[in-house]
Amino acid sequence: MGANEHGVCIGNEAVWTKEPVGQGEALLGMDLLRLALERSRSAQEALRVITGLLERHGQGGSCREDPTPFCYHNTFLLADRTEAWVLETAGRLWAAQRIQEGARNISNQLSIGTDISAEHPELRAHARAQGWWGGQGTFDFAQVFSLTQQPVRMEAAKARFRAGRELLQQQQGGITAEGMMDILRNKESGICMDSGGFRTTASMVSILPRDPTQPCVHFLTATPDPSRSVFKPFIFGAGAAQAPQVLSPTFGAQDPVRTVPRFQTQVDRRHTLYHGHQKALGLMEREQDQGQQLRQKQRDLEREGLEAASRLLAGEGAPPSQELGGLFQAFVERESQAYA
Repeated sequence: MGANEHGVCIGNEAVWTKEPVGQGEALLGMDLLRLALERSRSAQEALRVITGLLERHGQGGSCREDPTPFCYHNTFLLADRTEAWVLETAGRLWAAQRIQEGARNISNQLSIGTDISAEHPELRAHARAQGWWGGQGTFDFAQVFSLTQQPVRMEAAKARFRAGRELLQQQQGGITAEGMMDILRNKESGICMDSGGFRTTASMVSILPRDPTQPCVHFLTATPDPSRSVFKPFIFGAGAAQAPQVLSPTFGAQDPVRTVPRFQTQVDRRHTLYHGHQKALGLMEREQDQGQQLRQKQRDLEREGLEAASRLLAGEGAPPSQELGGLFQAFVERESQAYA
């Protein structure tokens, strides 16, 4: 997931469909997401960038640093200040749904049915040619392109998707940043993952005001397991820069991502804050009293960030843009100090 200076936010999820997934090098979902953020000023423009890249280059390749490939296609949730879209893909083919009202979620499965706002021009012809759709009556994208026999991970995704939809519906009409953080921390639903070989790597919640004079505020954990992480505010501004504590190390020409065949060795890409956070999690699990004190420090720091964002969006004493740009760095430093 990510955001850009124009208030465009994108998240992606893995999905498996009837279209075969190629193991050869191609654009990953994360590549498509990053390129769309780099090249777009709106959610709809980002959608066009992704579908254009799919048409020219396709998607696929292994998403992890391991000799055994793990490959998939992608679904995307795209939003800006004024609109939102869901884009779901199967190889170079795709369908998109413009979200007109309410709340929407995605989770490792096709979810666009008959409410299709835009689609690949050959989508239905391809489905007919493959014998997946008879060509008459209603065209349901998820029904036509979903695998008949779902992998176990896809079955689990169905429950996670339903739980996410229900949690959003409970807050319908009053969704807040805090409410979204609570949903992302929900382990019972499987949204916050920490089992089965998968862990929620990092989390993001964004406030996108319709008023273009107000800044978008993005809360980022930059650490795994949001139930025990701090959402820290990031605002694009004059002083905005990458915080060195959350930059993964690089390994030059000998990086296993650069050498061929790729991923034959493994390196430690965990950044400084990640290491500190892992030690903090260990303390929380071993020492109850110290762990509770540390968790309280996390909560207090997050609350401070939420209150700062609330004051800013309410127009109460907005700091200079240079200070806004350094807000995330300041919170990262304070979190690092807490773990030290």
